[in-house]
Amino acid sequence: MAPTRKPIPIYTSRGDWAALMVFPYLYNTMGEWIGWVTSEKQVYNIDGLYVGWLTAEPRILRKRVLEKRIDRRSSPPAPGKIRPPATVPLPPMMAELPYEIMDIFEEDLRLLTTADHGEFKEDMD
Repeated sequence: MAPTRKPIPIYTSRGDWAALMVFPYLYNTMGEWIGWVTSEKQVYNIDGLYVGWLTAEPRILRKRVLEKRIDRRSSPPAPGKIRPPATVPLPPMMAELPYEIMDIFEEDLRLLTTADHGEFKEDMD
């Protein structure tokens, strides 16, 4: 996947717009950084934890049960907030998913949260 500055909308399996990729960064629909994508289309959250993979449709999928542990990776430098577009193209038709594969934005959104949100973040004193 060649680096590109063109924003690419990421959809859910139901066809809802869930995120925006400006390679290698992933942003939520508010323009906040939530993760990043490798050149092999592997998706990691801002803490470097494995999330899943980016499909051609595009959506982010993951196996329900990981057969092996995937090591944490170093995150790229944090980008600034972006201004997302007011509208995105309609989503393509999405293929049905087998039970062992899940759509991250429909079933485990806690894996892609902003720097100041998420159940895995430490509480402030």
